[in-house]
Amino acid sequence: MTWRKSSYSGNSGGSCVEVRAGLDAVRDSKNVDGPVLEVRPAALRAFLRALRTSSPAA
Repeated sequence: MTWRKSSYSGNSGGSCVEVRAGLDAVRDSKNVDGPVLEVRPAALRAFLRALRTSSPAA
């Protein structure tokens, strides 16, 4: 499966979170051989929705 990062990340090559479709997995682009977080599709959608609609905590 192919890993993708946000188009907002630019081409700097570092400090990005990447996602993989089909398995709903997340990893750190700086450590591609490191741990992978696998989540249920509904949980990942809820998490991303909360990120888009919530204000950062003070």
